[in-house]
Amino acid sequence: MYTDFTATDRWTKKQVHVLYQALIVAIATRHADAVDIKFLVDGRPVWVALPHPAWVEYKNRTGRQITDSLAMDIAGHFLKTALESGEGLGREMYSLTVAETIQHLNAIAALGEELARHHNGL
Repeated sequence: MYTDFTATDRWTKKQVHVLYQALIVAIATRHADAVDIKFLVDGRPVWVALPHPAWVEYKNRTGRQITDSLAMDIAGHFLKTALESGEGLGREMYSLTVAETIQHLNAIAALGEELARHHNGL
C-alpha cells in the first residue's frame, strides 16, 4: 500500500514521490531496538525507525504479528501523514514511539476495512 506513492506537501502543494527502499533490523547497525525502514522521498533518503516494543504490544493486544509488509505500510503511512499535515520531512531519520507506531497501524487497518467494505458494496 505504501511502498510507492505520492503525497502532496501541505505547504508547497508540491507532489512528492515516496519509494520504499529497504528494511533493516537496527540492533547491530545503530544499537537501537528498532526496525529501520528506508524510503526515497523525491530521491532523498529518509529513514523511519519503528521500536521493537511495538511488535510486542501489538501481539499482546491482538495475538497477531507485525509483518515486514505491515511495517513498511506503517512507516509509509507516517511519511504520507507527515507530508500532508504540514509536519514536513526535514530530517533524515524519524523515530516513532510505540504509541505512534500503533496509531499508524490502526489507521492502516481502518483504511483496509473501509476499502474492503467499498469493494464489497457495503
